[in-house]
Amino acid sequence: MQDTRVLVSFLVRAVVVGLAVAFLVVWWNPTLLGAHSARTSPAPVTPSPAAPSASPAALASPTALASAAAPTAPAAPVVMQSFADSVARAAPAVVNIYTARVVRERTQAAPLNQLFGDYWPSYRQRVERSLGSGVIVDAMGTIVTNQHVIAGADSIRVQLADGRIADATVVGQDPDTDLAVLDLEIGNLPIMPLGRSDTLRVGDIVLAIGNPYGVGQTVTQGIVSATGRGQLGLATFENFIQTDAAINLGNSGGALIDAHGDLVGINTAVLNRANGGPEGIGFAIPVNLVRGVMEQILMNGHVVRGWLGFVPQDLTEEQSAQIGTAGGGVTVVNIMVNSQAYGAGVRPGDLVTALGGEVVHNAQDLVARVSSLKPGAEVELEGRHARQGYKLKLTVLERPTRPIQQR
Repeated sequence: MQDTRVLVSFLVRAVVVGLAVAFLVVWWNPTLLGAHSARTSPAPVTPSPAAPSASPAALASPTALASAAAPTAPAAPVVMQSFADSVARAAPAVVNIYTARVVRERTQAAPLNQLFGDYWPSYRQRVERSLGSGVIVDAMGTIVTNQHVIAGADSIRVQLADGRIADATVVGQDPDTDLAVLDLEIGNLPIMPLGRSDTLRVGDIVLAIGNPYGVGQTVTQGIVSATGRGQLGLATFENFIQTDAAINLGNSGGALIDAHGDLVGINTAVLNRANGGPEGIGFAIPVNLVRGVMEQILMNGHVVRGWLGFVPQDLTEEQSAQIGTAGGGVTVVNIMVNSQAYGAGVRPGDLVTALGGEVVHNAQDLVARVSSLKPGAEVELEGRHARQGYKLKLTVLERPTRPIQQR
């Protein structure tokens, strides 16, 4: 009997110790209990759509909300946007332009010569150099650049992005738009793809490519800040693209491209004022205007535009008050003495109010509208001379490309 009690006591102690050990093991590694349940429990039954999965009270608990949440998808890798492909498409067709011209200067007389009055003047010559950029637009070697980059140059050298260097010749110039066309006699040339500037919107990304300060081909990035900028005093015909892409000395004549690598403008100028001035205000000639000027230069050697033989100027506020007009109009400041307008009675100081029956808003408006007319066409001009109104039928002339005799 005593042996039986000893055996039972031993078994009880063994069971207690075993349960204690099992509790400690499960407490230390709870996943063993989950794995055992997964192996032994039956497969879960998917509830029907109509059956509620849990009570509102259960769903309101934080534990239930956490377990009911859908698994989060892994975060997509962050990819930096790059314009490298666009630059690689356009940059090879942007060239560096180096010009040189001989300047003849009168030297200052020596003090001894000044004592004896008249003396034979002496001169010296020096070479003035400048730099700029240009864009190759076809396989024949046609380069478009700014007219002020090559104005008065005795020699023009072009360096391609691949390092090749050759002399270029001037095909034609158009100071009215500050554009010039050069010819480069080299084979296997890269070509700049031409885009459209009439579809540009404010905020579009653009890149400027050129040779600023002669450091080598450089790319800067910005946006289109405005379109149709005019009356800046940079050229006769102004319809600039404004951008905050950095444009510096040497960028003139370079390319302004869109995000696809297509040419949308020719970089021309940057707004600069004394004592630092504003930054991020640059201007480019839209490619639609560039295309038209280039085609006329290649065809005629210059751009053919209409002209009426006089130079208009905007009215000041005082002039508008004196004349008594508030609806637009321009004043005639210069006129060609042998033009039809002069023969018909148009004189300096006259007020021009309408062209072809439409009101003239300012001088730029009148010049642009007349230039779009073909030489030989007739147009009606309305104005006033000494407060006497007139309507004249005038024949459109071809706008001269050289200075004219004025009165």
